[in-house]
Order: sequence, then structure tokens, then C-alpha cells
Amino acid sequence: MATVTSETVKNAYRRYARYYDLVFGAIFHPGRKTAIEHLHCMAGDRILEVGVGTGLSLSLYPPDVKVVGIDLSQDMLGRAQKRVQKGGFLHVESLSQMDAQKMSFPDNSFDKVVAMYVASVVPDPAQLVGEIRRVCKTNGHIVFLNHFKNQNPVIKRAEAAIQPLAKYLGFHPDFPLTDFLEQTGFKMTTAIPVNFLDYWTVLVGVNDKGMS
Repeated sequence: MATVTSETVKNAYRRYARYYDLVFGAIFHPGRKTAIEHLHCMAGDRILEVGVGTGLSLSLYPPDVKVVGIDLSQDMLGRAQKRVQKGGFLHVESLSQMDAQKMSFPDNSFDKVVAMYVASVVPDPAQLVGEIRRVCKTNGHIVFLNHFKNQNPVIKRAEAAIQPLAKYLGFHPDFPLTDFLEQTGFKMTTAIPVNFLDYWTVLVGVNDKGMS
């Protein structure tokens, strides 16, 4: 199986950055909107967006929250920073280059966390989820938006065929939901199909750390 590393992700998104909004803006918009709606944002919430990319989702948050965005790709972040400046998004607290598997935030820094189109990109999903749970307060909402391995036989074969290209694509196209849940221990309460042909899924859960 082709290996996705932090460096291959950086290289992939360096190639994508210039075209990302054009190619992935409109087609991924319903998923972004659904993911943020299921954060159930409340006034004063401090929210972490993991994999903020070019900042396409930043306009979807209510103005009375604070949003911190991180991304591994400085090329993508540069475009996000321009979007914040142009849009005058006062609710955006900061945008930083950071590896989501090794975040520099203290424990319990955020009320809620959302990670969109990230789970099949990082080399170690379990480490990603562990870090998200660490920086999110107990009982805070955690939302993932991602593509998982399709159950349609034709699509499954196509995903398996392009899996060897993962290191060039920057993500694993052949990524089962069952593996993600088993490897990470993420407690999913809701799964919502989104985007074109319901090919992506919003997973909603509550951070249960410290509970028996």
C-alpha cells in the first residue's frame, strides 16, 4: 500500500493550492455547511478547525464565536489568510501552520472541534483523534467530514485501483469507516451522507474523555 506521510501531504497540497477553490469549492460546500451546523455553535464558543485549508468554511460560522484554524500546508493557509482579510472575518482568532497529529495547544483549549477532509489525509488517524480529544473540552462536540470507502462494488473497485497513488493524491481513497472507528475509538452518534452522490459523510460525536 502506498504510504501517505506529512511530507507527501504537503507536496500534494502545494500542487492543489492554486486550484483548490475552483475544483473543490462548490462541490464540497454542502458538506462544510452540514458539518458546521452539527457543531451546534453557541455564543462565546472557541472552535478549532483542523485542516482549514484555503478557508472556504470560515464564512459559515456565526459571528459570535472564535475560530482557530490549523493546516499542515502553508500554501493553503496563505490563501486562507487572504480570504480572512478580504472578508473582514473578525470571528477568526488565528490561522497557523501545524501538524494535527502533534498540536501545540494546551489540553481543553476548545469547546468544539471540526476536521473536514482530513481523516484520510493524515498518516495516523488514531493519533489525530487522540489529539483532537485532548484539546477539546469534555462533552464538547467533535465533527468529522470525510470520504470513506464506498459500498458500491463498482466504486469500491475504482477506489482500490487508485489506492497505490495515495502518496501522490495526498489521501487514502480506500479508507473504510469501520477501520476509522475501530482504530480511533471515536464515539459516533450521527452519520450524515453529504455532497455529490452522498459520497462523503459527516460524523458527529461528543468528547467522552474522562468518562467510564
